Amino acid sequence: MAVNTQGQRLFDGIAIGASILCMIHCLVLPVLIVLLPTLAAFFMMPEDFHVWALALAVPTSVLALATGYRRHRRIRPTIIALPGLGLLAFGALLAPTESTETMLSVAGALLLAIGHALNWQSMHDSGALQRGSRTL
Repeated sequence: MAVNTQGQRLFDGIAIGASILCMIHCLVLPVLIVLLPTLAAFFMMPEDFHVWALALAVPTSVLALATGYRRHRRIRPTIIALPGLGLLAFGALLAPTESTETMLSVAGALLLAIGHALNWQSMHDSGALQRGSRTL
C-alpha cells in the first residue's frame, strides 16, 4: 500500500494525539472522578473502551511506523513504539487490577507517543516530508 507524505503526517499525528488522549484519560479522569463524584456518572467509560482504543492504536501505529521506516530507514522510532503498544495491549487485555492497567497504559502511551514523535522527526530530518507526495 502506498502512502504519501501527507498520509504519513496524518497517521503519525493521529497516533501522537491518541497517545496523549490516552494519557489524559488514564491520569486526569480518575482524579476528576475521585474529586468530583457527581461527574462519575457522566464520564464512566464502557468496559471495552480500552480494547477499542487498542484496536485503533495498533493498525494506525503499525502503518505510520512501517511507512516511516521505509522512507527514513531509522529503526529507533519502532524500537521505542512497539514496546509501548505491547504495554497498552497488556494493560487493556491482561492487567489484574485497575491501578496496574493505568500504570501500563500510561507507560505504553508515553513510549508510543515518543516513538511516533521520533518517526515524525526522522521523516523531517531525512527530507522525506519535503519531497512532497512521493509514494512508496
